[in-house]
Amino acid sequence: MRNDEKPAIVVGAGPAGLCAAIELKKAGAPVVLMDENAKPGGQLFKQIHKFFGSQEHKAGIRGFDIGKELLAESLRLGIDVRLKTEVVGIELGLKVWAVEDRTKSYTLDAGKLILATGATENALSFPGWTLPGVMTAGCAQTLINVHRVLPGKRILMVGSGNVGVIVAYQLMQAGAQVAAVIEALPRLGGYGVHTAKVRRAGVPFYCSTTIIRAEGAESVERAVIASIDAKFQPIPGTEQILDVDTICLAVGLTPSIELSCLAECKQIYIPELGGNMPAHDEYMRSSNQSVYVVGDIAGVEEASTAMEEGRLAGIHAAWAMGYMDDQTMKIKTDETRGRLQALRQGIFGQKRFAAKERILAMRKDA
Repeated sequence: MRNDEKPAIVVGAGPAGLCAAIELKKAGAPVVLMDENAKPGGQLFKQIHKFFGSQEHKAGIRGFDIGKELLAESLRLGIDVRLKTEVVGIELGLKVWAVEDRTKSYTLDAGKLILATGATENALSFPGWTLPGVMTAGCAQTLINVHRVLPGKRILMVGSGNVGVIVAYQLMQAGAQVAAVIEALPRLGGYGVHTAKVRRAGVPFYCSTTIIRAEGAESVERAVIASIDAKFQPIPGTEQILDVDTICLAVGLTPSIELSCLAECKQIYIPELGGNMPAHDEYMRSSNQSVYVVGDIAGVEEASTAMEEGRLAGIHAAWAMGYMDDQTMKIKTDETRGRLQALRQGIFGQKRFAAKERILAMRKDA
């Protein structure tokens, strides 16, 4: 039933959250968009590379320009955006507890709740991992692309997924030298279009390889790497010493599920998509029928996929609140699902598509 008293609350103003809020507002639904950061846009403003795919997936447009487009649309629509606002609690009945600017707390009742809380970078512990100079790839990307600070001059990248190879290339663009990219698996993990750019620049890739330790008096000065066997154990005699001052860790992401747990959403484990995450249906609706999960919290994929999931949830939430008729909802949902399916093509996309299908099956069985 339509309820003008309770807005849809979107938590997280990254690509998924922005798209969800935009769809809700375009349908005429009241919406509040909250984010703990001082600026909206999430990861988009760290992404200086061009997206690829089709024109409808923003192919050829750089991530930060896509962020600007979404922000401009949200301003044009007049979305109630509340920055520096942390959601710290969710009560049954969808009462949201928020802290604004760390000085003011309040509660707000939600008609629907869309969680777009993203994911956190995984850590990797090894002797010397607490030395200055060891950081996540996302940290390095923030330093160079947001703050214009070069984290080091000679870099070891641990992890060959899309994050690892994209940040390695961006570090080179910023003036650093990438000594190597190492990967524990026997094959490289990123899209070929990203990996090839780094390889053409002369950076060596080592598969079935791990970091043994970082060395240095007060900060990183060297990294010791070694080949590993099928059980991921170092092979004696294969050690190599690399002279580096920075070690970047790109060893995966884990969905940020804290708020979905507070909302009592059923959690499932899908390793291909990051591990524990809320179960959800084809509309991105969790086991709590009033709570939607979109973007990396619903399974770690790409920013393009996150945006489409946000749109899908925003469309369904607007319909569920009474702001969209059945036919319009079906048309817009089918269009969005078509774009999502197109994004999940290819060897890596098909694996994620199969993982998403498992989520839907588990959700129906719950």
